[in-house]
Amino acid sequence: MQFRVGYLLVFLCFFGNSIAQSNTNRQQELEAQRKRLQSEIKQINQLLYSNIKKKKSVLSEVEDLDLKLNKRRSLIRINNSQVNLLTKRININIRNIDLQRKELNELKADYARMIQNSYKSKSAENRLMFLFASENFLQLFKRIQYLKQYTAYRKKQGEAISEKTLLLQELNKNLLTQKTQKEALIVENKKEQQVLSKERKSQEKMIRTLRKKGKSLAVQISRKEKKAAEINREIDRLIKEAIAASNRAAGKRGSVFSLTPELQLIADNFQANKGRLPWPLEKGLVIQNFGKQPHPVVKTTMIQSNGVTIATTPNANVRAVFEGEVMSILRYKGSNPTVLIRHGNFITAYKNLGKVYVKKGDKITAKQEIGEVFTNKQTNKTSLQFCVFVEQTPQNPKSWIYGM
Repeated sequence: MQFRVGYLLVFLCFFGNSIAQSNTNRQQELEAQRKRLQSEIKQINQLLYSNIKKKKSVLSEVEDLDLKLNKRRSLIRINNSQVNLLTKRININIRNIDLQRKELNELKADYARMIQNSYKSKSAENRLMFLFASENFLQLFKRIQYLKQYTAYRKKQGEAISEKTLLLQELNKNLLTQKTQKEALIVENKKEQQVLSKERKSQEKMIRTLRKKGKSLAVQISRKEKKAAEINREIDRLIKEAIAASNRAAGKRGSVFSLTPELQLIADNFQANKGRLPWPLEKGLVIQNFGKQPHPVVKTTMIQSNGVTIATTPNANVRAVFEGEVMSILRYKGSNPTVLIRHGNFITAYKNLGKVYVKKGDKITAKQEIGEVFTNKQTNKTSLQFCVFVEQTPQNPKSWIYGM
């Protein structure tokens, strides 16, 4: 029966420790996400709200605020997950403390019995009588060994009590730390929820202002989308022309690039660095994602993005993410320049530049500065649109850029 109970205690401790380790790993992941979101909210304030004296357009302000609201909601969710996980860890810790305390009490009781027995026969005379009462040499040897083992066992029990006491103290210390962390997260979440409520009310007020304008808002978004679509078509046309030129040079026909050995090597290296390419800006925050998505203000209106939009600081320099050659510099009517860099059969596009430092045909190295981002005086926003293409197919830049 004692064996079964002991086995059960060992199993429960092992199982509890496994869960605790899993929870610790999850807690570390959540903490990393929490710090990242806090950093992103800080960047939003620095990049989009640094010049509060300058009035933005209402539409731009609502878009920026929607981005911050989404980040803050995510932060609150992460905080809640951390609180829930800490609650589980605290409960596991309490169970472990109870188990360790029971084991410690059993060790102490066992040790007390041992000391009492030892006290009754502690005199050297009793020990000698015990040895001399041996019937033969073999029994004498065994009794000597028994006394040695008994002494060693007493020492071992004393050490076990000491170790168990230290473990119990450490568990109690961890428990206090976890409770403090939990209380701090609850306080932080209350503050974040208050700020979220205030920002949501501010956004709702601005949206009501925009809705009063009715069709002008839809027209404004439509006009913006139309311009973006025109630029995308121009980029598509330039890529088609570059593919046709590569095929003519190789004496071939097709809808993909004909690559020389040198360009094939560049393309292979670009592919091999997927997920590890540097950012096109030293400092920035993604404020619009890749693909088809609802407009942040008018949720019923869908917008299409062939890349990502990155907010940055005024006068920020744009860097090439990989070695290549300037394929084209697009200057489309009513829009800011776009630089297209070819990397074998891959193309990276850098839209919305205020200044361009390169020209068509230039050989480019990784992280070379190719221009400066344009700052919109009406919205007070400095942002770069960055795209990655395989032939004519747009890719999600987040799959290619490190940490994006």
